[in-house]
Order: sequence, then C-alpha cells, then structure tokens
Amino acid sequence: MAVVAITGAGRGIGLELARQHAEQGDKVYAFLRDPQGSDALNAIVAQYQDLVLPIAMDVGLDASVAEAASHVKDRVDILYNVAGIVGPIAPELDQSDWTAWNDVLNILLMAPLRVMQALLPKMEAGSKVMNFSSQLAASWWPYGGFYAYGAAKAGLNRMMRSVAIDLKDQGIVIGLIHPGYVQTDMGGPGAEITPEESAKGVRAVAQSWTIEESGEFKRWNGEAHPL
Repeated sequence: MAVVAITGAGRGIGLELARQHAEQGDKVYAFLRDPQGSDALNAIVAQYQDLVLPIAMDVGLDASVAEAASHVKDRVDILYNVAGIVGPIAPELDQSDWTAWNDVLNILLMAPLRVMQALLPKMEAGSKVMNFSSQLAASWWPYGGFYAYGAAKAGLNRMMRSVAIDLKDQGIVIGLIHPGYVQTDMGGPGAEITPEESAKGVRAVAQSWTIEESGEFKRWNGEAHPL
C-alpha cells in the first residue's frame, strides 16, 4: 500500500487520482479547501472508508498548509501538486489585474513549494513530488494570452528543476507533468481526454519515474515534453 497526498482533490484530476489510488488500495490524504463541499469526494470516502482522509487545506496560505500537514501521520510516497487556477486569459496589452496575477503566482508557483516544504519531513528516499505543469510553460507554445498562467507554469518548471538538484542526494524524485488537455472545469467539455484517462496516465508515469529522471518534464502518457 502506497501513501499519497493530493492537493486540489475535490474535483477534476485531483479527485480522479484520489479515486484511482483508493481503488488500488492506497491510502490517500485528500487536500481541498472545503472537505464538506465536495459531494464527489465524500462519495469516494464513503466507498473506501479509512483509505481516504479529506483534510482542509488552502494551498495559498502558509498557516492552512502547515495545519493540514500536521494531520499526515505516515511516510508520503507520492505528493501530487494538482491544485490550480487559470487567472486572466485575454491578452493584457493595456493593463493587467495585478491582484489576479498575485493569486495565480501564489497558487501555481509558490503553493507547490509551500506544500512540498510542509510534507518534506514525511518523505524519504524514493518519495516523489509530482507537480502539475502545462504545455503553456513550453517555449514553443504558439498562442497568445494566458500571461500569468504561462509565466507561473514556466516558473514552476524552472524552480522544481532546481529543487530536483537540491534533493537528489536524499533520493527524493521531482517530476513535472503536463496532464493533457482534460475535460475538467478548467479545460471544458471539448478537451481531448477525460480525467480518468489523465489520472491513469499520471499514476503510471509517477510510478515509473526514477531518480535519474528527477526534474524532467513529461506528458501524462510518459513522453518527454519539450521545454
């Protein structure tokens, strides 16, 4: 039985990761802002009982992350940093909503490090931190807009590659994953793959990720993602 921790576990890919890990008998620390507000997660909790523990966590707040992490009593084998927001979409050529930018940078860039730091005492050699990145982080992305989102995801990639170097001697694996264009609230119903397909692929990629590959950027199907 593996022990996994998942941020953004109340919906989308995070929710599906919680379901699939519980289905295979893993213990899941399911972090989300409002544990009582996710009927879908509570249905999984009811089905798998002691395997899934919903815990309140606002990844954007230091105190909330620290409090949530204090409830983790096991070695963490895999941390999935899933929680995210989109922020401004349209081109920002005349002005920007800097409050929205701060929110995006906090949730997409700072929060994965914040959560990892809080759970690092629960990790050992072989533990893995899988960070949800995006194809928008790649230099070849051919479209405009999404300034804050793209900047935050590119920053996440650069930051976590540095973390991978700094944790390599401890044997802790850092991964960056593009989960695909997924049919979630963020991706919309016209996206290419379902949350079930994405989560299945992400789980397989996380399972096979080695310390020699720490810091690499991959797609949900295991292919190397260009930077």
